[in-house]
Amino acid sequence: MAQGNNYGQTSNGVADESPNMLVYRKMEDVIARMQDEKNGIPIRTVKSFLSKIPSVFSGSDIVQWLIKNLTIEDPVEALHLGTLMAAHGYFFPISDHVLTLKDDGTFYRFQTPYFWPSNCWEPENTDYAVYLCKRTMQNKARLELADYEAESLARLQRAFARKWEFIFMQAEAQAKVDKKRDKIERKILDSQERAFWDVHRPVPGCVNTTEVDIKKSSRMRNPHKTRKSVYGLQNDIRSHSPTHTPTPETKPPTEDELQQQIKYWQIQLDRHRLKMSKVADSLLSYTEQYVEYDPFLAPPDPSNPWLSDDTTFWELEASKEPSQQRVKRWGFGMDEALKDPVGREQFLKFLESEFSSENLRFWLAVEDLKKRPIREVPSRVQEIWQEFLAPGAPSAINLDSKSYDKTTQNVKEPGRYTFEDAQEHIYKLMKSDSYPRFIRSSAYQELLQAKKKSSVCQFKEIRNYNKEKNNAIRLKTQGGLSSSCKLELPLELSDIV
Repeated sequence: MAQGNNYGQTSNGVADESPNMLVYRKMEDVIARMQDEKNGIPIRTVKSFLSKIPSVFSGSDIVQWLIKNLTIEDPVEALHLGTLMAAHGYFFPISDHVLTLKDDGTFYRFQTPYFWPSNCWEPENTDYAVYLCKRTMQNKARLELADYEAESLARLQRAFARKWEFIFMQAEAQAKVDKKRDKIERKILDSQERAFWDVHRPVPGCVNTTEVDIKKSSRMRNPHKTRKSVYGLQNDIRSHSPTHTPTPETKPPTEDELQQQIKYWQIQLDRHRLKMSKVADSLLSYTEQYVEYDPFLAPPDPSNPWLSDDTTFWELEASKEPSQQRVKRWGFGMDEALKDPVGREQFLKFLESEFSSENLRFWLAVEDLKKRPIREVPSRVQEIWQEFLAPGAPSAINLDSKSYDKTTQNVKEPGRYTFEDAQEHIYKLMKSDSYPRFIRSSAYQELLQAKKKSSVCQFKEIRNYNKEKNNAIRLKTQGGLSSSCKLELPLELSDIV
């Protein structure tokens, strides 16, 4: 594949709008700095046995340069960044088809800008067939086809059986041109051409970095991209390439279409939007709030009994008393209190003490309705309606007229989501009124303070008991436990477990 050939590229408009173009530009800026004569990576010619390897550098040189020039502290991060750049074909190993970066003495070579992915190459299967056919004509060990390439060549030969003679002639012409080049130049160009095809026809199991998300490509203004052949070949229908029609001329929008656009942009202007700084602050505060509940960030105390030999966690759970962390989590939001069975129970007790438990009981009944078998749904809908919403209901709830009217219509055709609007309205009422009163109530504060004191003592007592129990079992298995040495469980500990 010579650099003088006409490679198929997309139009400038499509190239500028490519979702990957911004990433390509950033990587190419880094590559340009790598190739700087003063501050770049030193490129050298390595002498091997009876031969020379021109224009190469090692993988460790790339990693060290990235750490030094891009202010990267972690070598793993530098290795990951270099691997991503290698996967896009900006530099490549000279003796491997897998485009990855290794932090060792493996030799790499820069790709010529002509083959960069920012040029929007879209090589066809006929181009790949010419390249593989040309490789078979050159009796060089470094140009020998890999197993997957030989399979691809056989598959392409069957697909293009009618035009294979023409493909073979093109490969012969390319091979003759390559033979006229200087030996070192030919060696470099062969490796760069191989790396180009390793990007666009990667080894099975490797990621194809040239693929574009179909959702992103469908949003482009010009979805009909005109393809040109890499070697000037024209594909027919049997080449398995999609046909492309020219883009139709755009007509000026009508008055109705302009009105629709104006209406759309007015809706967009009225949307509630948050600044990125506010969003970042919200995410940071959420992370800081839940960090002690994340076992990957903070070691759980007591430890996970499935990962350790400590069964303290199970002992605390068997006591049916919520831990201090658990009670504290109820104060993060009403959702935390509702999804915890003990939290729901305590919240319901508080509402019963204020004679306002009907809202929570209605919300729980609707949640239970969503999980019922479909045959039980109609009867359960009527039960909920008679208890909470019907005229003269024993536990009537307070709904606005809009939600009540819509629920009344839904009851005529009962389903799992008949009370969806009413449930949402009641949820907002509890969140703005009942839940804040529960968090400020003396019952919750006393429960929280009591758990702060008791959970530590209870945890220590159970852990000490477990240690004594394990020691006794260990002595018994070793034969050192006499008949008079017995494990006695204190009364208060037996009450706990």
